[in-house]
Amino acid sequence: MDYNAWTQVVGLSGAFGLGMCFALLGSIAVKMMPRMDIDQAKFGTMISAFMFACLISSLVVGVMMDSLGYKTVATAGFVAAAAAILLLANAKSFGSGLIACILLGVGAMACNTTGNVLGTAVVSQMFDGNQAAANNLVNVFFGLGLFLTPFVVSFLFQKISYEKAISMLGVIILLPLIGVFMAEYPTSSGFKLLDAITLLKEPATILAAFVLFCYIALEASFTNWLAPFGKEVLSKEKPDMKTEKVDASAARLLSAFAIAMMAGRLITSFSGITQFGGWLVAGAAMAAAVIIIIMTGTKSSAAAYALAAASGLVFAPAFPTTVGVTFAKFGGGSGSLFGIIFAVGLAGAVIVPKAIGNMAKGASVQKALKLLLPACAILVLLAIGLHYVKGPADNTPVETAPKAVQ
Repeated sequence: MDYNAWTQVVGLSGAFGLGMCFALLGSIAVKMMPRMDIDQAKFGTMISAFMFACLISSLVVGVMMDSLGYKTVATAGFVAAAAAILLLANAKSFGSGLIACILLGVGAMACNTTGNVLGTAVVSQMFDGNQAAANNLVNVFFGLGLFLTPFVVSFLFQKISYEKAISMLGVIILLPLIGVFMAEYPTSSGFKLLDAITLLKEPATILAAFVLFCYIALEASFTNWLAPFGKEVLSKEKPDMKTEKVDASAARLLSAFAIAMMAGRLITSFSGITQFGGWLVAGAAMAAAVIIIIMTGTKSSAAAYALAAASGLVFAPAFPTTVGVTFAKFGGGSGSLFGIIFAVGLAGAVIVPKAIGNMAKGASVQKALKLLLPACAILVLLAIGLHYVKGPADNTPVETAPKAVQ
């Protein structure tokens, strides 16, 4: 069907909102930890609480989209995310911070499903139905949210109070609500429990889920620990620099990562390289392993910025290409399919960033990054498997292939 411009705004804003949610904790970590009087291990627990809330919410929100429609999910996403950010702005204890993180996970997953299901359906019309290319372009806006959040925060921290700086982000993520009530939405596919169970039987579903398990573990670790990593490197290199400048510079490390990720996804969406599917993801994982090894030994802040940008560039196509390839194997995307594979993927984000925090407590974030190397190795093998595994649509003529999004 044809969508109006507001539908495009809502779909792309969902991806942008997800980027904001995923960047938030990493962006404010260097200010939030002393404010709440917590160490790296407890910050890791907050990340795990956020990711676990995302995991559960991903399944629920996927079903909501298929049964209640796109408008309900989009509204819930922007409102819940804004409420969580405002709570986090005023949280002064570990307990209140955990509550905010759980609500943030709910909002993030509603934004996530809005962007990656509705957004991909809208944008795929530009690419003659190429789901992987469309999802790469949608996730450029995820990168934009990922970039602007630490950039805005690092600027505002030097101008206004912590509470006001974070609260402004809550206002920003509410703005797309204007488009939510103006957009035209496709008819939801309708929820059938048997259909969701059938998805679990497909090898393509299982492989895609574990590809995302490894990849999201990597991305979540970078988005949440890049700023603390940068602060460690910069503090050792320039011990006389003022704390405020160190914190601001460390937060901008995440911006470098996000800018590179946006560029990589934009290039990937228009290059035609998505036809290589799993091989592209496998190559990204191998390059990421090399970058991580270099990061564990770097002593230069300039090198840290370069490595952050390089990691964003190589990570760029991994998630959207995986989602696009998976959708294509089923003849189209659905909230339930996306919810299943993303929920399993989030389990990696629950476990690995927390493990880094535990190890960093007794050593350093820089040295703890080596825990990411096994995920890179496993990701290579799983991505190649996803490239070759068959899905229901692979054995169905194009003109009769089932489409979950009408």
